[in-house]
Amino acid sequence: MKPVEILREYWGHESFRPMQEEIIRSVLDGKDTLAILPTGGGKSVCFQVPALAMDGVCIVITPLIALMQDQLQQLTKKGIPAAALYAGMGYMEIRSTLRQAITGEIRFLYVSPERLGTGSFRDALPHLPLNLIAVDEAHCLSQWGYDFRPAYLDIYTIRERQKKQVPILALTASATGDVQDDICKKLRLKDPVTFRQSFERPNLSYSVIRTDSRISKLTEILKKVPGSGIVYCKTRRQTVEIARQLEREGMSAGCYHAGLDRETRRSRQQQWIDGQLRIMACTNAFGMGIDKPDVRIVIHLAPPDCLENYYQEAGRAGRDGNRSYAVMLFQEGDIQALERLPETRYPPMSFIRTVYQSLANYLQLPSGLGEDQSFPIDLQDLCQRFKLPLTETIHALQAMQQAGILDFQEQIFKPPVVQCLFEREALFRFEEANPDLEPVLKALLRTYGGLFEHPVPISERQLAKSAQRQLKVVEQDLLKLHAMGVISYQPMRNSPQLRFLQERVKAENLYIEPLGYLKRKEIFSGRIRDMIGYMTGADCRAVAIGRYFGDPAVRPCGICDRCADARRSRTKANEVTRLSEQIKAILQEQGAMMTDKILEGISEEERPHAWPVLEFLIGEGWIRRLPDDRIEWTGKKKGPG
Repeated sequence: MKPVEILREYWGHESFRPMQEEIIRSVLDGKDTLAILPTGGGKSVCFQVPALAMDGVCIVITPLIALMQDQLQQLTKKGIPAAALYAGMGYMEIRSTLRQAITGEIRFLYVSPERLGTGSFRDALPHLPLNLIAVDEAHCLSQWGYDFRPAYLDIYTIRERQKKQVPILALTASATGDVQDDICKKLRLKDPVTFRQSFERPNLSYSVIRTDSRISKLTEILKKVPGSGIVYCKTRRQTVEIARQLEREGMSAGCYHAGLDRETRRSRQQQWIDGQLRIMACTNAFGMGIDKPDVRIVIHLAPPDCLENYYQEAGRAGRDGNRSYAVMLFQEGDIQALERLPETRYPPMSFIRTVYQSLANYLQLPSGLGEDQSFPIDLQDLCQRFKLPLTETIHALQAMQQAGILDFQEQIFKPPVVQCLFEREALFRFEEANPDLEPVLKALLRTYGGLFEHPVPISERQLAKSAQRQLKVVEQDLLKLHAMGVISYQPMRNSPQLRFLQERVKAENLYIEPLGYLKRKEIFSGRIRDMIGYMTGADCRAVAIGRYFGDPAVRPCGICDRCADARRSRTKANEVTRLSEQIKAILQEQGAMMTDKILEGISEEERPHAWPVLEFLIGEGWIRRLPDDRIEWTGKKKGPG
């Protein structure tokens, strides 16, 4: 099937977006490809369409569990079989998913980068009928990227373990020139073809506003700009407070952050997409993979830590091409907080070792053990128990992740899983003896296959519908069956997960390569300076963004706050020039005059502006006031001093 026919059948579109078709053609020609497309540019189509045009399975490597889940859901709705491997899955689940990939039962296998180094994946790799390796968020494999994930560095080995050489497609929305070069080098791309869309967004008006009251300014802006919007907040608590405040102002608003349960997040996201909620107050956990083209405004209540993140988040406005707005609010303290951030984000090695030891004590993990083991972790409890600052602790864990010591996922969704522990005959006898539990057991057997062989992901909501029982009753029945040893039931888990990638060592022996660590800190500090420069600079916002990403072709947009300021300045300058000429002509023709007589020669609409122009001309020496208060033209500008 031709690419455009696949697009039409599964996506319902008659034509591709700009540059998509060229990228797809490059992949189908077997070429290694790097694609830099802005947020909303349709990156997923660039690997999904060519993968469907070829036999076999496409491996999609992405660090974002939420994005993975969103894309799986979208593919399933289209009738395209897909599955995922990510931290927190059980052994039998992993084994079953890999078997489906090997036998061709699925077309897309989504994999977190940390999964690439596990024994189960490496054992299965030579048997996978690969047709494409798609690397999403490819900037994460660059040490100079803004979200470095060292596990990405093993991606090139996937192709080496395959008999058939398949192309690699690397995709990202925002990468500077250095990062682009590093991506190609680290992936070992062979004669890569690079496609890069312009960073220009002609319909998007950028503004940066200094304010004494974020809430007042936010409310004022949202009342002026109609339509759907996103408000990015710094903390989970702030999302709740902002949503409540906006509701008090008569706007329909909701909050979204990673601390909400998955069903609540899904429901609120859908309400916002459907227009039932106008404004979503959220952390940066919101927005990935969401296809809503009619977002009219994105507001940041405080500056992000780098232009890459800001460009991606702001770019969720105006994907339909209509006029939209990206607004950043800030206070003086925000700049100082940004300047302090490198020290917080890159804590000293002594503190990292303290966190590592506290973690080992918390998990009761002896030295020499723990490699490839996963643990749910309550960060608040860990920090309270060992008197650790929460933010710095998270950054210490991230530093250990970047060094390949452990994998830390702040939010992991693990669906509920069930396996039958009784044989079939014994289970039927149990049903007869326990009629109150028979409905949920029959619903399980009717709805899901493979329950006697391995753990199977289930949906309690679907089970409740099939059993015609309330959701809470079904959950209680499953727990009861688990306690009785009839089934193994693991309820849904939605909590931070930590996996040791190496065996635990003594804290004093923990090693993070210092030069690379300090270099990343230095680059991060540079990004902070660029972010502050963007906020305080006088250039067109679009030009500043284009320059940062190495796109000198971006021209002044004419619609950002800086362009508007320049336009007002030019208008004022033109007005001063025009009124000056009028005053000069009057005085040269009539001679010295009283001020009110001069004003009679100027139109009524422009008279209020003539007063400051007269003061300006006197100050510059072009005219002077005589002892009798008359004004005369001198024709001489004052010299310096």
